[in-house]
Amino acid sequence: MLRAAFNRLVGMLTVMILVVTIVFVIVRVTPGDPAAVMLGPEATAQDVEDLRQRLGLDGSLIEQFGVYVAGIARGDLGQSIFLGQSVGTALWQRAEPTFFLTIFSLLIAVVIALPVGIASAYWRGSLFDQTMTTLAMLAASVPSFWLGLLLIQSFAVGLGWFPTSGYGGPGTTLFERLHHLVLPAVTLGVVSSALIMRFTRASMLDVLNDDYVRTARSKGMTEWRVVLKHALKNALIPILTVIGLTAALLISGAIVTETVFGLPGVGNLIVSAVLRRDYPVIQGALLIVAGLYVLVNFLIDMLYLLVDPRVRY
Repeated sequence: MLRAAFNRLVGMLTVMILVVTIVFVIVRVTPGDPAAVMLGPEATAQDVEDLRQRLGLDGSLIEQFGVYVAGIARGDLGQSIFLGQSVGTALWQRAEPTFFLTIFSLLIAVVIALPVGIASAYWRGSLFDQTMTTLAMLAASVPSFWLGLLLIQSFAVGLGWFPTSGYGGPGTTLFERLHHLVLPAVTLGVVSSALIMRFTRASMLDVLNDDYVRTARSKGMTEWRVVLKHALKNALIPILTVIGLTAALLISGAIVTETVFGLPGVGNLIVSAVLRRDYPVIQGALLIVAGLYVLVNFLIDMLYLLVDPRVRY
């Protein structure tokens, strides 16, 4: 396991180096000048150039990249051009809504998808299976922003059970803040559950007819024990894979949902930074998101070794 962890860590480092380079290049080739955006349309060319020098945007790409990498090596993601604070502080202040939204959405997706996927595989071809498969395809096709607006109209505006937007004021309790996340979490969870459900069903179908399952049944084991203990255990590898991918996708998928529900999270911060051409914030946020994505995949790889000792890297 230690050798596998070391190999994966080397791979993670390689991926992050590529991410740092790609993010820097993509942000710099995007049209728009943050100095011109800050000063407005009435600013003179000299004013824009002076501000570019103060912001360190007048150097060559290689010089800017060197400063950027040196900052990352020190743990410094830079200073936001518009917020007047460090990128790390800006991300940390907005991390809570995104963190809870991702966790709750993943829990909802797993709670929906695992039982439904197992039952659909067990009763393959039944009316239940066909109905759930159809609903899963429908959920996978529904845009998250449309579902979010529909939930707002139905449960926030119509019934008044949940707030329409926001995350509560500074004095609100954690429970009240989590109450604001119910509709966004349901939005992301329902959409994400479709993929997990389909992979769970397919993986269970692959093992339900194997010899060891028939042997377990012939020994007189109860059906639920055969399905959950023997079949599900051996079907976990692809299921863990898709759950890990879903968790990583939820981190980036929260951008649209946070915008729809007006959540002051990292996703909303990224959208604002893109509109303002706030290079340091864009780079820092994308770097953190990519790092979390790589970390989730690393943890899933390590879980493989615990779930199935036969796995070798």
